[in-house]
Amino acid sequence: MSFQIRLAQMEDIAGVVALQQKAFPPPFDPELHWDPEHIEAHIRVFPLGQWVAVSHDGTVIGSCSNTLISEERWNLHAPWYRTVGGPSLEGIELNGNTLYGLDISVDPDFRRQGVGRSFYEARFEYVRTHQLTRYGTACRIPGFVESGETSAENYVQNVVTAEMTDRTLTPLLRYGLTCLGVIENYMPDPESLNHAALLEWKP
Repeated sequence: MSFQIRLAQMEDIAGVVALQQKAFPPPFDPELHWDPEHIEAHIRVFPLGQWVAVSHDGTVIGSCSNTLISEERWNLHAPWYRTVGGPSLEGIELNGNTLYGLDISVDPDFRRQGVGRSFYEARFEYVRTHQLTRYGTACRIPGFVESGETSAENYVQNVVTAEMTDRTLTPLLRYGLTCLGVIENYMPDPESLNHAALLEWKP
């Protein structure tokens, strides 16, 4: 299956919003999906950091949102809202040295076809081109609850050592990201019990 990764445009907004509902069904809270005004703000505030994947007929099959934060804010390893400032990138620091990943959404019908990896390659290339310190993010660990582990730290460590797999964290480790630990109360997420794995990639 062929697809193209390109910068997001205003005409992509409806496709990106529709994709959120397909990519993050319940129990993920729909209140946390991007609204049209959020995507519009992303493109307006940081146009070079927003990408979409489109199929041969122009359908949006993936989206990728990012912001920029300072070293000081990165080192806080804080919850989502404090880190990014809000869903419209209210906290963006245009001179920041960390490209911070907010979201990747891929249409379930097009998963395992390289879309996610291509988005990460675009992120890494942005870091190299703009001579940033890192790409950083905190990712969901949706396999935590069903794993039976009582400690998120133990669960993440087991995923890092490949004793367990997680549908979100495992692919990111394969892309070359390094896990730095776990953030508690990162965002409302019943599958992860509100935890997230802190990750970075350095050129």
